[in-house]
Amino acid sequence: GADGLVKVAVDPSWANLTDEASAEEKYVGDEFIEKIVKPINAARGDSLPVSAFVGFEDGHFKSGTTQYEKRGIGVMVPKWIEGNCIQCNQCAFVCPHAVIRPFLIDENELAAAPQTVQDHVLDAKGKEVKGLKYKIQVSPLDCTGCELCAQICPSKEKSLVMVPLAEEMERHEQENADYLFKKVTYKDDLMSKDSVKGVGFAQPLFEFHGACPGCGETPYIGLVTRLFGDRMIVANATGCSSIYGGSAPSTPYTTNKEGKGVAWANSLFEDNAEFGMGMNVAVETLRHRIEDVMLRTKDAAPNALAALYSDWIVHKNDGEKTTQIAKILMPILEQNLSIPGVKEILELKRYLVKKSQWIIGGDGWAYDIGFGGLDHVLASGENVNVLVLDTEVYSNTGGQSSKSSRAGSIAQFTASGKPMQKKDLGYIAMTYGNIFVAQINSNASQANTIKAIAAAEAYDGPSLVIAYSPCIAHGIKGGMAYSGDQGELATKCGYWPTYVYDPRLIKEGKNPLKMTSKEPDWSLYEEFLLNEVRYNSLKKTNPQHADELLAKNKADAQRRYRQLKRLSLADFSDEIESSAPESAEDASAGTATE
Repeated sequence: GADGLVKVAVDPSWANLTDEASAEEKYVGDEFIEKIVKPINAARGDSLPVSAFVGFEDGHFKSGTTQYEKRGIGVMVPKWIEGNCIQCNQCAFVCPHAVIRPFLIDENELAAAPQTVQDHVLDAKGKEVKGLKYKIQVSPLDCTGCELCAQICPSKEKSLVMVPLAEEMERHEQENADYLFKKVTYKDDLMSKDSVKGVGFAQPLFEFHGACPGCGETPYIGLVTRLFGDRMIVANATGCSSIYGGSAPSTPYTTNKEGKGVAWANSLFEDNAEFGMGMNVAVETLRHRIEDVMLRTKDAAPNALAALYSDWIVHKNDGEKTTQIAKILMPILEQNLSIPGVKEILELKRYLVKKSQWIIGGDGWAYDIGFGGLDHVLASGENVNVLVLDTEVYSNTGGQSSKSSRAGSIAQFTASGKPMQKKDLGYIAMTYGNIFVAQINSNASQANTIKAIAAAEAYDGPSLVIAYSPCIAHGIKGGMAYSGDQGELATKCGYWPTYVYDPRLIKEGKNPLKMTSKEPDWSLYEEFLLNEVRYNSLKKTNPQHADELLAKNKADAQRRYRQLKRLSLADFSDEIESSAPESAEDASAGTATE
C-alpha cells in the first residue's frame, strides 16, 4: 500500500473557497431549518450559540426536515416508462426511502402541473379512481439508487429502468417531484388500504432517511406510517432504526397536510419496551380523564352532544371511529364553551383520537439486551404494538451475532460459525395466550404483510410483529438490489415461514394460529444459505465444519416449522372461554380448585 501512495498537490487558495448555494438553499422560510439544520449539516454546528435553540429548548426537533437535504447520492435512479406500467404500486411499497410514489391527479391539479408532468400521465385504472390521472413519480435527488423498484416491477416490459441521475435531472423530474409531492393531494380514501395498490396512494410519513440503499427494515416502517401515521406515537430502541429515524438535525418522520404525523422518541437500548409502555399509560390516563368528564357532564349536555359522548365512550379504543367522531365533535365543542365540561375536554383535545402506540427496534434489542423489558411489557396486557425489524445480527454496530442469529452464520463473536440455534421470539410470546403475534415477510407476500400489521394494530392488547429484514450485513449475492428475490426465497424454502396468531379466535373455539405461507420446498434451503456471505464464507474456510453447522441450521428450521404446523392443526374447540363466572360461588370454587 505504501508503495502505491501518490502525493497530490493542494492549492492553498482552496481553503478560502465559499459555498455555492442556490437561492432556494439560502432560504426556505423555516426558522428551524435556517437556524439549526443548515449549520449542522454544513459541519458548523459547533459555532451555534445557545440563543439559536431558544424556542426549541424542550428538546423537540421539527418533523420532516430530510426533505430539505436533496443529497443526490444515487448515481443511477429509476426512470418511469408509462407505456409499460400496469399501475400495481409495488414499486412504492418496496422503496426503502419513500422516494417513488404513485399519484392520482385531478383536472385542476393537472392543469397547474408542469408540462413535463402533463405529458407523462395515464388514465387511472379502477372504478374507484375513474376520471383521475395516474403517474409514478421519483424524486431523483432523494433516491439512493438501490434498484429495488426496478427489480420488483412485474410488467412484462419493465416500466422502471435505471438511468444516470443527470438524465432524469435533464428531464426535469426533480421539478415534477417538487410539484407532485407538495401540491397534489394524497387521495388515499378512494381505495381500501388493505391492498398494495390502495395503500400505495397513502402518504408515507417517513421519508428520505439515511439508511443504507436497499435497507430491508425501512419499508415496514413506511408501511405502518401509511396506515396509521397521523395518530402514531413511536418509542424507538437505539440501533439502525434510531439512527436513520432521528440523526440530528434530520428527521425523516413528517406530517400530512393537516399537520398530523408521527410523534417519535428514542430511548436507551435496554429499556425501549418500558419506554413505550410508559407513553401508552400516560396517554390512556389522559383519555380516561376525557371519559370521566363526559360521563360526569353528559346529562347536562344537549342531546346531540350527549349522543357523541356516548359514541366516543363506546368506541374510544378504535382509531378510525374516534377519528371520525372527533371531526364531528370538535366544532360543536368549540361553539359551546359554556356547557359544563367542554373546556376541560378541549384542553385534552389531542387525545380524543385513539393513539397508535408502536415500540420499534431491531433483534439485538428485542432478542437480547431489551428482552427482559419486552417480555414484561408484552405480559402486562397493555395495548401496544411491537415491531421487531429482524436482521438476525447487530447491524448498526458492525455485525455482531445476536440470539436471533442462526447456526452457521458468520458474525463478530461467532467468527467460526454460530453453534447455537435462533431464539424463537414469536413462539415464546404465543405461550402467554393473549398476545397477538405475527411473523411477516414483505418480500414473500405484500398482501399478507399489510393484513398482519393492520390486524396487530386493531387488536385490543399487546401485539408482536416480527419482520424479516434483509440487511447489507448479510452479503446477499448481487447486492441489496436482489434482496427481494432472496427474501422471497427465505419463505419459499422454509427459512422464514410466515404466520399470524390471533388470541381472539380462542374464545370462538377456533385455532388462533394460521400459517400464511405455503408448505416449504426444503430442497431450496441450501441455495438460500449459500446466496449470502454470512453463510457461504464458512463454507470456503472450513468446509467440513460448515456442512455440520448448515445442516443444523436446516434441521432447526424444520423443527420450528413442525412445531408451528402442529400448533396450527390443534383442536381448540374445548377452549371457549365464558365472559364471567355464573355466580360468586362458581368464582370462589374456581379459585379454590386453582
